[in-house]
Amino acid sequence: MLSSYLPILLLGGVVGGFAVLSLVGSRVLRPRHPTPAKLAPYECGIEPERLPRNGRFPVKFYVVAMLFIVFDIETIFLFPWAISFRRLGLFGLIEMAVFIALVFVAYVYVWKKGGFDWEGREERRLAAMRTEGERREEVPAGAR
Repeated sequence: MLSSYLPILLLGGVVGGFAVLSLVGSRVLRPRHPTPAKLAPYECGIEPERLPRNGRFPVKFYVVAMLFIVFDIETIFLFPWAISFRRLGLFGLIEMAVFIALVFVAYVYVWKKGGFDWEGREERRLAAMRTEGERREEVPAGAR
């Protein structure tokens, strides 16, 4: 029984040995000439800067990322259904219609709650007030 797995174990050992020897060999043989330019992070020739400055991303960033993952995974469920569509028949069609309806309801709910907006409602309201104030300043005094 063990002899049938011997070639696989040998291949695993050879692969593991090659990986370890490659890493050790590259570490031993590499040139060591560090300069400040080589040690600096490379950002397309631009000096890297930390954004946002306080070092934290807003929670909204993570919410949008999680929502993207959720809706992306739900979309992945469409592919197996599409492949076996003819075999599933009317039952499969009804089940997928219910699934898509639930996904759509969740999408509309998140949209109405502002889950896809990068800025909050208060920030949008303040921006709208600033824009309205700028428009009022542009209108000549005699035209009001």
